[in-house]
Amino acid sequence: MADIFLRPELAADMARQLLEPSALDIGLRSGLFLSGLRRTGKTTFLKNDLIPALEAKGALVIYVDLWSDTQTSPVRLVLAAVRKALHELQTPASSFMQRLRALRGAEVEMAGFKFGFNLDTLGEAGGVTLAQALGEVVDQAKANVVLIVDEVQHAITTEDGQQMMLALKAARDAINPRPATAGHFLFIGTGSHRAMVNELTARRNQAFAGATNVAYPVLGEDYVAFWLQRLAADGLDNLPSLAVASKAFSTLGSRPEEFIRALRQLVHSPSLSSGADVVLPVIAATLRSAAADLELMKVEELGVLAQAIFARIASVDGETRGVFSSEAAAEYSKFVGREVRVEEVQPVANDLLAANLIIRRGHGLYGVTDPFVQEIWRERQALLGKR
Repeated sequence: MADIFLRPELAADMARQLLEPSALDIGLRSGLFLSGLRRTGKTTFLKNDLIPALEAKGALVIYVDLWSDTQTSPVRLVLAAVRKALHELQTPASSFMQRLRALRGAEVEMAGFKFGFNLDTLGEAGGVTLAQALGEVVDQAKANVVLIVDEVQHAITTEDGQQMMLALKAARDAINPRPATAGHFLFIGTGSHRAMVNELTARRNQAFAGATNVAYPVLGEDYVAFWLQRLAADGLDNLPSLAVASKAFSTLGSRPEEFIRALRQLVHSPSLSSGADVVLPVIAATLRSAAADLELMKVEELGVLAQAIFARIASVDGETRGVFSSEAAAEYSKFVGREVRVEEVQPVANDLLAANLIIRRGHGLYGVTDPFVQEIWRERQALLGKR
């Protein structure tokens, strides 16, 4: 049995909305951004589900992970991925050309594509632009071209990265509005830094301001059932019930790696004789607390004022207003033990945003990035209050 849990129905639905949009889905052509917490299976879904679903509908997909080489600038990684894809289109035996022939048959030039530009100049000063290059691909392939940038938030950490995002927007605007376009250019960005991904579509100064930004659909009970069946197929018994295992998965923030770690500890637990349904919740709660500790330590490392700001945001259900108000500054002053000026708050709040600890949900609205970190913090505050 394979160890990768596939989500073909979700991927097929997303591919349909992107490539064959209804009137309500047409906005996805402006860009789609998926944000989700770390280690919740985003990259696995992209590579094993969404990309195959897009290709099955005839799209040419270019994928690049900006975390694949942190020593190389995001711009170079994206340009290298585009160059590689275009080079494959010039190569008759490449996988790109084989897929195109399977879809288009005799319509596809057997010798490969011939571009009216020097591929080596892509993205260089005075060279061919992304808009020109991708436009030629769309026209010759007569297909949609989809660029997927994983961990897209790294593209805006540098000036040249922001310029690249503007170049991709220019490609979108040059290709998609054409009345008789042979295909469309679609951009998908995913990221685990929810605050920064949110900025990419919420701030007017960003290239893809106004594009669609949705939460990555986390794995659910069907994923848990998959792993229980997988363990049973390996001959393991005394497994937890689906209901208890699903609750443990939710406790762990729907993170596959944490869940598998919990199951591994369960299988080797000396307390397993007490029953898997008794032991697994304890293991999950322990791992959950340990994971939250790492995030809460980041808050502490940012200083007492950061702790005060985080406390104000974490103590509220939903979204918090007035983080920079005079009332809030007075509250922070009590927490810190000295007078806190309003102008001191913004830089520290920015540090919390940069550390992916809080997220800006709208103008003047803030929340904790990771809900289960907020839950742990509130549980501990309740315990301190009882003391």
